[in-house]
Amino acid sequence: MLKNNLEFQPLTPECWADFERLFGPRGACAGCWCMYWKLPRKEFNAGQGEGNRLAQKAILASGRTPGLLAYVDGVPAGWCAVEPRQAYSGLARSRILAPLDETPVWSVTCFFVDRKYRRQGLTVALLRAAVDYVKKQGGKVVEGYPVEPKQAKAPPAFIYTGVASAFRQAGFVEVARRSETRPIMRYYIY
Repeated sequence: MLKNNLEFQPLTPECWADFERLFGPRGACAGCWCMYWKLPRKEFNAGQGEGNRLAQKAILASGRTPGLLAYVDGVPAGWCAVEPRQAYSGLARSRILAPLDETPVWSVTCFFVDRKYRRQGLTVALLRAAVDYVKKQGGKVVEGYPVEPKQAKAPPAFIYTGVASAFRQAGFVEVARRSETRPIMRYYIY
């Protein structure tokens, strides 16, 4: 568990440089810039790298807050994407992650944790911070789409949506499972 000074901040234009610093020149994972669930596949693939970076920056410039940054001792260490579900068109196109019901939910779709801070509980802390953030925005349900790997350890590229055990630790409950390895989990803020 992290014992350092841990802070969370919504991504704003003022901390965009910290987001870029955390994601590095590759945009976290192969030029994604956390746009995978937001863009049509063809557009996402064409924009990998600079195009996706600019798309995320445009979302921020439009006034939306696409997620939270985690800082350890003032250094950007982690990221959690969290917005109302309608911000993620890719979820609606997914057979496995299609909406369960008409409940308005905020979706947690992506994590990126700097290599130095992995396996120390930062994802759980980010989830708790996301729930607090959604509560402050008036949201009542936070939904996530983690993986439940068949093996004890999975490569980071396969667990960018988080792992089910971290969601459970943060108080989420499984509400559906349309795939053997991908539960849909919710946190109810009532």
